[in-house]
Amino acid sequence: MSANIMRITLKFFAVACALAALISCKSTVSFVSVKDGQFVKDGKPFTYVGTNFWYGPILASGGQGGDFTRLQMELDTLKAMGIDNLRVLAGAQGKSGVFSRVEPTLEVEPGVYNDTLLTGLDRFLVELGKRDMQAVLFLNNSWEWSGGYGQYMEWATGEKALIPLIDGYWPFMQQMRKFQTSKESQELFYNHVRAIVGRTNSITGKPYKEDPAIFAWQIGNEPRCFSDDKEIREGFIGWLTESARIIKEIDPNHMVSTGNEGWMGCEQDWELTKAVNSIPGVDYMTIHIWPYNWSWVNADDLEGTLADGIAKTEEYIGRHAVMAKEMGMPLVLEEFGFPRDGFQADMDAPTRARDTYYAYVFSQVGTMLQGVNFWGWSGFAVPLHTQWESGDHYTGDPAQEAQGLNGVYVTDETVDIIIDAINNLNQQ
Repeated sequence: MSANIMRITLKFFAVACALAALISCKSTVSFVSVKDGQFVKDGKPFTYVGTNFWYGPILASGGQGGDFTRLQMELDTLKAMGIDNLRVLAGAQGKSGVFSRVEPTLEVEPGVYNDTLLTGLDRFLVELGKRDMQAVLFLNNSWEWSGGYGQYMEWATGEKALIPLIDGYWPFMQQMRKFQTSKESQELFYNHVRAIVGRTNSITGKPYKEDPAIFAWQIGNEPRCFSDDKEIREGFIGWLTESARIIKEIDPNHMVSTGNEGWMGCEQDWELTKAVNSIPGVDYMTIHIWPYNWSWVNADDLEGTLADGIAKTEEYIGRHAVMAKEMGMPLVLEEFGFPRDGFQADMDAPTRARDTYYAYVFSQVGTMLQGVNFWGWSGFAVPLHTQWESGDHYTGDPAQEAQGLNGVYVTDETVDIIIDAINNLNQQ
């Protein structure tokens, strides 16, 4: 660990130097919009390299899971690296103590919120504003790890939400397709949207709609319809459309995105992909890429199958880039991950294959992509268990995933790849 400690010390020195100037500067963060298919900030074209930092508001809270000292360390480090855009979970739904669900949860019962976590969300946005950083806040989830679809259906119908790691992914997905036509479940979600988007920050007294620390609202994490059925697909587009309408009605200042994965999240149907991104009020196109999960690389030979994974990544980005250009929308690869060498969930495992993959993805920013957010930032966390347990440090890998497999720690060589990519982007 001595080498890791040295890397941390050197990185902290760089952080301190960068922040000495930062502290004396007045915040200049401003709203980002879309013009002629391009992100625009302060009247100029805007591109970025960001990360996923789903647990940020929990760290900012004063209750269970809160660690304000760590939050400041993480944000200061990310800022010093040049990362200004964080994709963040606004909060989970349901009870704490559910296997593979992150905790504590924000919406503990329909319309009943953990005030400590709401204040944490407020404080998180304040801290971002101090550093000229911005967050994409996602509000729902098709997957179980933050409640999402399954929890809203359980509240609305009484049918217990399945857990993929216990009940299997196929039964889980069959159950989740019911959300697309469950008006009662959707209405519970709309109420959540109204509560969060319409919130006023308890610390600053500023409505969220006036806060430029919010980059964009996102309807959900990887919303899927999970079906080829016409009625279910129509229901899927219907609730996404209504969600976007509600957000824009409350907050016309911020952009809206769906959080969809693209073709792979649209039943591998280009017509559905286009329909998702044609929803009124949706400002930019999102895609996700998971080479291992999608069988583009082999866990037993990550380095040997890497070239094929990169080729498939190039094709996937390219097809969506063509569609985005035709639709006059920026394209953001807002979630992508790659395992550590040897498919090891160990923070000391090397990251050679990942680093090569990351370098390729970053090279597409400013050409086919206007933004990226790698998944995800683990920073200064030290995992205690392979499967997350209550009281453990939060990492980029949520509760249902092996801790350390995909997350980027401050000690990883990947950090240097990220810094180089941002420096290259800033020189363009």
